[in-house]
This record gives sequence, structure tokens and C-alpha cells, in this order.
Amino acid sequence: MVWFKKRQFIVYLIIGILAGFCMRLTEFDLSKFQDFKNMGDFLSKWFPMNLESLPYLFQESLLTIAIAFLGSLFGLIIGLPLSFLAARNTSGHRLVFTTTRFYLSFLRSVPEFVFGLILLTTLGLGPFPAVIAIVLHNIGVLGKLISELIEASDKGPMEAMSAVGANRWIGNLFAILPQIWPNVLSQYFYRFEVAIRTSLILGMIGGGGIGQQLFIHFKTFQYQLVSVDVLLIMIMVILVDYIGGKIREKVI
Repeated sequence: MVWFKKRQFIVYLIIGILAGFCMRLTEFDLSKFQDFKNMGDFLSKWFPMNLESLPYLFQESLLTIAIAFLGSLFGLIIGLPLSFLAARNTSGHRLVFTTTRFYLSFLRSVPEFVFGLILLTTLGLGPFPAVIAIVLHNIGVLGKLISELIEASDKGPMEAMSAVGANRWIGNLFAILPQIWPNVLSQYFYRFEVAIRTSLILGMIGGGGIGQQLFIHFKTFQYQLVSVDVLLIMIMVILVDYIGGKIREKVI
């Protein structure tokens, strides 16, 4: 068995050159980690935690979860039917497939942060523009991911539905959707987790939630509140991951 080929060596060489170039471009320097004194002094200011504002910060955390949940849910509700139009085996027409794929690619290529800047400027500050920004991006992401699941689904059930004269959309609903539903849920909960982190960034530009409080506390040097913010964020992500895993177990 030949474990080394000239082509592989060339690929590894190119990767090594690119890595070296990127490290030079980004000023990548591990020696900067030698002095941890400044980092230790900075982190020491985070403790003891200031728990006086915990009830208010807990409410802001719930707002962040609400933003992420709605952004992911509406993204799935709108992206799911679009994904059938963006899949080659269910779109029905090449023009429909191409147009929908282009639309999803456009939404996916624009970060939530950019949507947030536009919407927060036009709609005003608050959680609503943040929800819409996450919805728009998730439509593109979930629509693309689910369309690939549809294309990889077993054709047998769909052919059986067609053989008995079922409508194409009825066939999609009962032949394809049950096959891909566990994976759809997995993608949804993953995007839900991502949306929580995204809502933190949107909060820093006026979208509300715990992200906005984190930005304010950092800006005003209230590090004992920053530690509470970070703790609540960690708890949120862990809970969403745990609950999502339990739901996937029940479905699968």
C-alpha cells in the first residue's frame, strides 16, 4: 500500500505555504501568551460576582432566548417550503430551482450583523429588528441545508406516492418529510444555538437582551457584572444543547 504520493506532497506543501502566509498576515505570534500577568489581573476584577442585578439580567437572558427562538423558528417555517423549491428532485422546474437557490444564497451570504445594522437603522432599536435579521439569515441557511437533505432522500416512497396518483406536494409531505425530519430538527437546534450567540452580537448594536447588557458592562468597566453576563450566556447555550438533544432522542 502506497501511503505517500507526489500529488499529496504538493497539496500539503500548498497548505503549509498558505498557513505560513496567513500567519504572517494575521501577525500570529504564540509568544504573546508568555505574560499572563495582565490577563490574570484583568480576570481578577470579575470576582466576586455582583448578583444584585441577577433578576434583571435573567430577564434579559430570557429576551435573548426569545430573539434566538423566534429567529430560528420563523427561519425554519419559511425556509422549509423554500427548500423543496431549491431541491433538484422536488422543484419541478429548472427556473424555479435556480431562482430559489439564488435567493437562498443571497440571504445566506449576508451576515445577521449586516441585516441588523440595516434593520436597526430603519426600524429603530430593540429586539424586533434583531429577530428579523436572524430570520432572514436562517431562511438562507436552513433552506440550503434542508434542500440537500431532500436531494439525498430515498426516492422509493416518492415513487410509490406517484404510482397511486398522489399530488406532488402531498407526496413531498408524506414521502420525503418523514425521512428528513430528525435531521431537520438537528439543524434547527444547531441554528438555535448559533442564533443565541448571534443575538449577543446584535445586542451590542442595540438589539436588546443580555448581549446589550454585556456590552454596556464592558464599556463602563463593571466587570463583576460581566462575569454574571458570561455565566448566564454559558447556562443558556448548555440548556439549549441539552433540551435539543433530548427532543432529538424522542423524535429519532
